Order: sequence, then C-alpha cells, then structure tokens
Amino acid sequence: MADAAPRLHALVQQLLGAPFPLRIRAWDGSQAGPPDAPALVVRHRRAIRRLLFKPGELGLARAWVAGDLDVEGDLYTALGLLSGHIWDRGEDARTLAGALRDPDVRAAVRGLLRLAGPPLPPAPPPEEVRRTTHLHTRRTDRRAISHHYDVGNDFYEIVLGPSMVYSCAYWPDPGAGLEEAQHDKLELVCRKLALAPGQRLLDVGCGWGSMAIHAAREHGVGVVGITLSQEQAAYARKRVADAGLTDRVEIRVQDYRDVTDGPYDAISSIGMAEHVGADTYLEYAGVLHALLKPGGRLLNHQIARRPRREESSYEIDEFIDAYVFPDGELAPLGSTVTQLERAGFEVRDVESIREHYALTLRHWVARLEADWHRAVRLTGAGRARVWRLYMAASVLAFERHRIGVNQVLAVRTPPSGSSGLPLRSRTWN
Repeated sequence: MADAAPRLHALVQQLLGAPFPLRIRAWDGSQAGPPDAPALVVRHRRAIRRLLFKPGELGLARAWVAGDLDVEGDLYTALGLLSGHIWDRGEDARTLAGALRDPDVRAAVRGLLRLAGPPLPPAPPPEEVRRTTHLHTRRTDRRAISHHYDVGNDFYEIVLGPSMVYSCAYWPDPGAGLEEAQHDKLELVCRKLALAPGQRLLDVGCGWGSMAIHAAREHGVGVVGITLSQEQAAYARKRVADAGLTDRVEIRVQDYRDVTDGPYDAISSIGMAEHVGADTYLEYAGVLHALLKPGGRLLNHQIARRPRREESSYEIDEFIDAYVFPDGELAPLGSTVTQLERAGFEVRDVESIREHYALTLRHWVARLEADWHRAVRLTGAGRARVWRLYMAASVLAFERHRIGVNQVLAVRTPPSGSSGLPLRSRTWN
C-alpha cells in the first residue's frame, strides 16, 4: 500500500508540534497535506535520514543538492512556508536536545527512523566543502574563491546574462530589464567615485571585468582589476581586448594584500568584502586606505546581516558556508562602518539598496530555470541545484529584511580636512 506520504506528513506535524504547510509527495507515489499548497517531493527515503542526522538547514540542503528532495510548484512560496518551521526555529543541538525531552517528539523521531530505512547516514553530496577553520589566509581565500567562481564561465553567462555582473543591480523601476539595471549600478558607482579622465581606479574583486570596462570606456580612467579566480581573469582579459581597452585596463590574478603600485585616485570593491572575514576586515580596510591618494574615494558595496544580541559569538550560515561561499562572513552595517573608520577613512554616505538585490536575484533565478538543462550539462545537477536554492532563498532573505546590501562611500580625507565632495553629495557630481 502506498502510504509513505500520509505517515511522513503526520510524523512531521507531530515533530514540529504544528501543522505542516506543504503537501508531501513521497517516493511511493502517495500524497498528503494541503492540496493547493506546493509539494515537497521526497524522491528517496534517505532524505529523511539526512534530516534526522543533521536537523535543520544543512540536512535539508544535503537532501536538496543530492536530488532526494525537490519542490513541485512555486519555489518561493514553498521556501517561504518552510522558513517559519525550519530556518526561523533555530534548530541547533541545544534546541534538539531540549525537544527530545518531549515524549511526543521522541515518538515522532522513532517513527521517522522506521520510515527512513537503514540507519546509517548517507555521505554528504560531493559539492559540499568540508572545513573546520576560517583562516582567511591567501591560500584559503584562493581556494574558497575558486570553489565559487571557477564553476565555468558558460554557466555564469546563463545566470547573469550579457552584463556578467555578479552583484546587486540598481533598478529604475521593477519593470526594467536586467541589463539596464546593471548598467545603472556601474554608472552609479562611477558617479559616487567622481571618476574623471586620466585617473587610476583599482577594482578589487573585478569579476569578469564589467566595472573595469565600464569605467574605462565611459569615464576615461585607467583601471587595474584584481581577482583570485583564474577563469574570471581569462574571461575579463578577453572582454577587455574585444572592447579595445587593453591600453587602459589591466586584469591581474592577485590578492588585494599584494597590490603595491598605489596610489590610486579611487577604489571600487563591489561584492568582494563578504569574503574578507571579520578577523581580517580591519587589515582589508587599512590596505585600501593606504592604496588611495589623499582625497581618494572608496566605494564599498557589501551584503550585511542584521546584528545579533551577542556579537562576540561566531555564527555561520551552514548551507552557504558548505555549498556556496566557503569562508564567507556577513557583518552588520555598523561593524563595517566602524572598521572603515578605524582604518582612517571618513565615511561620507551609506545607501541601502536591499530591495534592488531581491529583484536582481529573481531575474537570475528565472534565467537559470529557463535554461536549466544546459546549466546541468555545464556544471552538473548538484551544482545547478545549489545555485537555484541559494539564489531563491536569498530573494526571501532580502525581501524579508533578514539581510541587506549597502553602498558605503568613504574618503581618505587629507590633513587639510577637504573631502572633495560637494555640499549636496547625493547629486554625485
């Protein structure tokens, strides 16, 4: 008899102590739960074992990446309904230990163990990075960047589109196109930096060269772009050559700590500082400050998390850390501003563009889904599933203000105290 889904649905509700909002479709073809809700498709009973041996976000991620779990219906709706039962419940070891004191919870776990089959936990999917420390040395940073960015330029072309910009776009309105919004973001950065012909710009974490090309072509500056990704550098160099800008743009595979040819008139750091790490952030800010001329500007574009009550405790997002951005760390906006000021910068402007990132990610998810089979051929099913889950979950995180993204404009103010900014700096001229 096909009854796995009703049994699973009842046991999950018993475990949670609340109605489970999704329909469940099990490996035996059975279904249970709200008929109009998206379906959580449990393709194999080992998905239950993954969740029992690693409750919460990481267990779900392992089952998703391995293809043991899927969603039928709108992915955003499903993740939104799940978030109140999984991600927001703080399913850590202490919570689990406390929950197991409840006899109903223990009974539900026993029932799930029987339904799950053989008791041994499945091995994590091969896409998972295993690591125990966050060192942020040159070697570990290179390895982490390679894991995320050396997936294949063809794959990123599917997701990002012709702009090849892998950071938050700047939308004139929700109906605008992705290319227009990315162009407007690059132009906004250039205006905030007050770029002018003949100046030197350092683009830290230059990606596939989009900012460097835009700044050189539209504002006449000389640009040095640095990245730790060999694939990005090769792609960016070709784009620079195709644009006829090799006399103005140099792309290097180089750590920001190894740049010695300052001073620069301006520095852009767009979506790179998330990789720096809390323990080395002051060093990062100090290096950039030293590379700027007096009066030079830094535009630091960075994702931020909400502050915690206790900031001394180290905390990571298990799924992101294991599958997406190894060693990535998000800091509250206030911490970033403080570190920049400690390094000697004068922070002159902060602009939150949180809603813009949610729109950007929705476009990236749509592009990935529209060319799904090619993406799988290029990078493998597991890796493609990582990116789809990561980007869709990030949409909800930005929309619900769990995380944000900010552009911080800072100046290496000279001893004279003249920042060089206009009295009404929001005009960006």
